[in-house]
Amino acid sequence: MTLIYKILPRAEWEAAMQAGRFTGSAVDLADGYIHFSTAAQAPETAARHFAGKVGLVVLEIEGDDLGEALRWEPSRGGDLFPHLYGELPAACVRRVLPAPLGEDGVPRLRLAT
Repeated sequence: MTLIYKILPRAEWEAAMQAGRFTGSAVDLADGYIHFSTAAQAPETAARHFAGKVGLVVLEIEGDDLGEALRWEPSRGGDLFPHLYGELPAACVRRVLPAPLGEDGVPRLRLAT
């Protein structure tokens, strides 16, 4: 079992739930795939890309449920990150976790490790 995570604004997730699928945030659409992180990678992703942003949630997904559309590709420092080439069915999301800002302005993540 390989859990992966997507940090995004709650409003984007609510729209995805209504549509039954998540097609990506602006950066995902620009890059052509949905960016995910592992539990070990997510804190740095939160600090680099989501500092100071309120109203965030974290989606927890079992990576194996996404099949061959999920690819592990090098990114930051050569570390392999999960990228989804396609839509994320809302039914694949196992948990939606809050990501409140800490005192340092970085979203606090409570993920399975």
